[in-house]
Amino acid sequence: MEISASAARAASEVRVVFGRVKRRLKALADTDDLTPSQSSVLSRLDKDGPASASELATAERIRPQSIAAILAALRQADLIQRHPDPQDGRRQVVSLTSAGRHRLQGDRKVRQEWLAQTLQDHCTEAERQKIITALALLDRAIEAAR
Repeated sequence: MEISASAARAASEVRVVFGRVKRRLKALADTDDLTPSQSSVLSRLDKDGPASASELATAERIRPQSIAAILAALRQADLIQRHPDPQDGRRQVVSLTSAGRHRLQGDRKVRQEWLAQTLQDHCTEAERQKIITALALLDRAIEAAR
């Protein structure tokens, strides 16, 4: 099946713009001392709740040895804690500490405020509504492609 010129252009522009937004938002986060993998694990724990190291490795699509190193660094920074699994005492479950949760919330707030202020300052109300509509369409297309 041939891809239309408009679909190819839209895909290229979405990829480029999302890449720029992602880099800018990352630059705003207070994660100077965290690797992207460590930040991703913190976000996953916040979103999905406590998990075992093997569950995290599978979800992050990384080797168990890599997740072990990530978790060790996060624990040393007091951003996560380990405790026995209530269903299987032989297994350890990882969860965010209050410091880890606070760090994520602060980073998200800074990024959200910057993006909202940028849209407020540089887009009209009509343009912001178009962005909302376009993102809903993109989300629908991506969900349908699953």
